Amino acid sequence: MGATPEIAVVDDLIRQRLDEILPGKIEEKLKEIQESKTPSMAIIATKGTLDWAYPPFILASTAAALGWEVTIFFTFYGLNLVKKDVSDLKVSPLGNPGMPMKMPFGPDWFKGINWNIPNIVQAGIPGFESVATSLMQQTIKNNGVASITELRELSREAGVKFVVCQMTVELFGFSHDDFIDDMDYVGAASFLPVAQTSDVCLFI
Repeated sequence: MGATPEIAVVDDLIRQRLDEILPGKIEEKLKEIQESKTPSMAIIATKGTLDWAYPPFILASTAAALGWEVTIFFTFYGLNLVKKDVSDLKVSPLGNPGMPMKMPFGPDWFKGINWNIPNIVQAGIPGFESVATSLMQQTIKNNGVASITELRELSREAGVKFVVCQMTVELFGFSHDDFIDDMDYVGAASFLPVAQTSDVCLFI
């Protein structure tokens, strides 16, 4: 037996009202959940030169200071960033044509010159990597930028979790004694769930 016209009208009114209310309620609930969730970021650090050491630590320490949960996974050449001694980190301008080669000394007009030196010339000049490293270190000092060691400690103090690829440690013949303390040594399979559930995942 079908519904009477009066009941059908009431049903239509109820459905119409639900259609008006539910989307807003669901949206409010989703917004509430989103706002209560702590943002998270996973960084995969693979490079081990002085210039490439800065991005992961700057991003990690900044995100942690904003209340994010941050994990850095150090693998391959990125292991150099968590060695006890990072004083031997160098800059390699080869293969990095976007790297500005400006002098950190002299008058302003001289410091403003961008020395675009072709890679073939850089490769042929003995000790060019050491020169580029010295220039970068002086530029960092002149601008009051924190050292890698300072940024690394700042990140740890802010709660950034350091995770090291155990396979790479073994591959390169390192031991845990070569690295700073209080890090987790895991395989890629253990890190992947962290990357999967992070709001932001960066490969550096």
